[in-house]
Amino acid sequence: MNCCNLTTPFGPLVLEEEGGALCQIQFGSVPAETDSPLLREAKRQLKAYFTGELREFSLPLAPKGTPFQQAVWQALQHIPYGQTRSYAEIAREIGCPNGCRAVGMANHRNPLPIVIPCHRVVGKDGTLTGYAGGLQWKEGLLRLEGVL
Repeated sequence: MNCCNLTTPFGPLVLEEEGGALCQIQFGSVPAETDSPLLREAKRQLKAYFTGELREFSLPLAPKGTPFQQAVWQALQHIPYGQTRSYAEIAREIGCPNGCRAVGMANHRNPLPIVIPCHRVVGKDGTLTGYAGGLQWKEGLLRLEGVL
């Protein structure tokens, strides 16, 4: 596994690669870094996203999760830049109309925040709800995308 740090306008991130695919993004930093072409490309794309030059990522992804989590994460990738969806809308989209809370838990366990845009999921009344990196991250990302 290779990993590297990325400094962003909202705080540090750790990018992890395994088997030629991005498998995890964590909030924070690590003391020891390794390098790879994929991590360099992921850093380039994330930097472009944070400067407003990139709206859609094109990276090989390998998030690890249950089939339900995978379905939620796949649905999140269809939310366009600058738009939001509610937990209920995502639940309906994946064929589990009563699964709002389960969608929320899958969002919380998303191993690739930002790239798999769980920050674009809000409460049904449009309120910002929990985010693994903290609500300041979620609010910052939605402001960056022009939602707020």
